[in-house]
Amino acid sequence: MDLLLDTCTFLWLVVEAPEIPPSAYEVLRAPENRVYLSAASTWEISIKFSLGRLALPEPPDTLIPRARALHQIDPLAVEEADALHVVKLPALHRDPFDRLLVAQAICKNLTLVTPDPAVRAYPCRVYWAD
Repeated sequence: MDLLLDTCTFLWLVVEAPEIPPSAYEVLRAPENRVYLSAASTWEISIKFSLGRLALPEPPDTLIPRARALHQIDPLAVEEADALHVVKLPALHRDPFDRLLVAQAICKNLTLVTPDPAVRAYPCRVYWAD
């Protein structure tokens, strides 16, 4: 399965937060699954960190590449088709980063790993085992 991490899921994975259910950890760590982090999430983390709205153990330019390597997470670029697909989505969620992740999941046939119930209302595959 090809999985796209929601921003909060990535951050929780990095700190091994209890918010991620054990079954979701299993799916994320299964060797047959490929896991991606979108450049949109990297951008969101960087913006929130630089504004002082996100505390991290180290700056994003160090944390993100190190965490991706440690957890075997591949980077995912934002392409024009992904950005243009956002206009086709119903206005179910106001967060532009989440809307772009949904568009990427749809365009690239990925399963979005997120606890966000608003994202689950979109027509994309979502995984979160409560």
